[in-house]
Amino acid sequence: LARIRDERVALMSYFCDCCLQLEEMSQNHEASLMEMETAHNDTLATLQEEHARTVKSKGSLWKKSLKRSDCHCRLTDQVDTLTFQNRSLRDRAKRFEEALRKSTDEQIDALAPYKHIEEDLKSLKEVLEMKNQQIHQQELKISELEKIAAKNVFLEEKLQVLQQQNEDLKEQIDKNLAVSRQLSEENANLQVNVEKESNEKKRLSRTNEELLWRLQTGELSPRMSPSSSPIHRPPSGQGSPARPHSYHQ
Repeated sequence: LARIRDERVALMSYFCDCCLQLEEMSQNHEASLMEMETAHNDTLATLQEEHARTVKSKGSLWKKSLKRSDCHCRLTDQVDTLTFQNRSLRDRAKRFEEALRKSTDEQIDALAPYKHIEEDLKSLKEVLEMKNQQIHQQELKISELEKIAAKNVFLEEKLQVLQQQNEDLKEQIDKNLAVSRQLSEENANLQVNVEKESNEKKRLSRTNEELLWRLQTGELSPRMSPSSSPIHRPPSGQGSPARPHSYHQ
């Protein structure tokens, strides 16, 4: 962008220099033409005045001389002289016109390298407009990049907040998992204890049933030997209470 701006400044400087140079040359050319035209007009006027005075003077003398027949040859010579002077004056005027035209042609030739300056200035103007457009586009891109950078800063800050929240949630989840594992272990221990208590209750229940059976058996025949216990007797019409099977862990 800085390089484009430097090129733009250089082109503007060159453009201004060309404009000033063209204006200066145009003014100098116009001044030279005016001076040469003035000098040409003054010279022509002087020559015409001299010619008119000479013709008038010589004509007057010629008229006077005509009255004198003896001066005819001299007047003829004077007429020839006047004619020669007139031709000389015409030649001088012609040479002056040629010099003026030559000077004008030289001025035109001197300005020839600058005859396309308008086209060059137009091209420079187009280049400047293109450079200005490029600078404008670069400024728009820079503005968009600045907006994107500001948005990225905002998103980075938001991302940091979300990451911190995520870390807090992970820490909370880890704590909850630890508590859940602890509760699971405690629940497993409780289930083991409950199972043990249940088995103990079953054992005590069987023991109580066995003791109850023994008590009932002892009350029916307190002196009965174990060999005559109803459990060893053959079955009869009246059934006796059966001894529950004991299960030992």
